[in-house]
Amino acid sequence: MGKGACGKAPRCLRDYQGRVSGPLIDRIDLQIDVPPVTAADLALPAPAEGSAEVAARIAVARATQADRAARLKLPAGNALNATAYGTGLEAIAALDPSAKALLTQAAEQNGLTARGWTRTLRLARTIADLEQSANILRRHVAEALIYRRTGAESASRAGAMPDYAGSRLS
Repeated sequence: MGKGACGKAPRCLRDYQGRVSGPLIDRIDLQIDVPPVTAADLALPAPAEGSAEVAARIAVARATQADRAARLKLPAGNALNATAYGTGLEAIAALDPSAKALLTQAAEQNGLTARGWTRTLRLARTIADLEQSANILRRHVAEALIYRRTGAESASRAGAMPDYAGSRLS
């Protein structure tokens, strides 16, 4: 037990994903594969950005959200990216034309639901805030779509993942 991956892993994963309902998966904002750490990984130097630096970036992003909410006079329940809805979300998450085109493409080609659209907007706004970008750019939407795994279930059954990574360039 715990000696490595199951030899039937791709089929087991597809079988499991087939049992989990779409609306439940749609409520998961971030899906990230984390491969096992190898001995070679352990020999690498420490990452350039440590926990303290990440915490500082998050604090700045949260302060940005609070400042924006105060400037736009958003109510407390609609002030943070994670809880923004309706006109508050529209006010904080306006997309440039190329970002909107990418999100529309994801909705049309990969079955992005209304809930998925909203959650992707929230996530893209957060990614932009972490980069201290006033605007949500195409690359922010692309990254949000990668984390949300839009269409991953249908694409994995077809043998290919959606190519949002190529959309990272703004």
